[in-house]
Amino acid sequence: MAAYFASLNPQALWNAAPGGLAQGLIWGIMALGVYLTFRILNFADMTCDGSFALGGATAVMLILAGWSPEAVLLISFLCGLLAGLVTGILHTVLGIPDILAGILTQISLYSINLNIMGKANQAVPAGQVTVHFTSNIRYLGQTIALTLIVDVVIVGVIYWFLGTEIGSAIRATGINQNMSRAQGINTNLMKVIALSVSNGLIALSGGILTEYQGFADVKMGQGSIVIGLAAVIIGEVLAEAILGKRLGFVLRLAFTVIGAIVYYFVYVFVLWLKFPADDMKLLTAIVVAIFLAVPYLKQIRTSSFRGLARRNAKLASKKEEK
Repeated sequence: MAAYFASLNPQALWNAAPGGLAQGLIWGIMALGVYLTFRILNFADMTCDGSFALGGATAVMLILAGWSPEAVLLISFLCGLLAGLVTGILHTVLGIPDILAGILTQISLYSINLNIMGKANQAVPAGQVTVHFTSNIRYLGQTIALTLIVDVVIVGVIYWFLGTEIGSAIRATGINQNMSRAQGINTNLMKVIALSVSNGLIALSGGILTEYQGFADVKMGQGSIVIGLAAVIIGEVLAEAILGKRLGFVLRLAFTVIGAIVYYFVYVFVLWLKFPADDMKLLTAIVVAIFLAVPYLKQIRTSSFRGLARRNAKLASKKEEK
């Protein structure tokens, strides 16, 4: 045991922290997309594993074709919009259940991404193309700053969008579809719009990650839904613990990004502890399960008879002191 702890180098953890922050900010964009469907629309969308890789595949091929970095990311976003549109049509027009519609699109995108890249993975030629996001240690600070700006802008745009008439209709659809239809809202159209925007953000995150890591892989989106959910849940738990009743909607969005950062810091820390990389998916599932259980266990604790007895005892003691 002593030899194990002696082998851990604190300097290595410190050096890895900026990379964890950069990746957390990049995945935070993806988490915002998941938040739109998971929390706002109340839609279990499985498309994101495929749309994330779609954004990466599109980005790497356009970079190799000489496109500008700005145009590359814009096209990645638009491709994600199309992926979300397909899922929305499968669900609303053909009546396929939400989970199955997302899975069908996800499976289709695997073949589409292979056809886009021509093989399972493609690399960005190092030093031969211009990108705004890079893991190069000399420009890592610039990457972090730029990604933070992108996150802030997206949070602001989502906050504005959900306050518009269409955004309010999307929120109403997620809360109660029957009541929304009774109020004259086209709930099918709202689902399609929300799914398109969500997957557009997810594909944008995939495109940025491709620039950052210097390659795209057909399996790069595998398990991304779990990471997105982890970021959303971790962010919500932290936000409610820190801010409580002062928590507003814009802060919920901001804490979704913070949740992604926390997740990647945990990821970096566990790798520093020499946890087997093959078991990281298991760790992610455990982390998500724990954070999902916290609100439920907290509610059970406050609503149980034992909790009620404790609160009554505290009230009685306060009355006696007075």
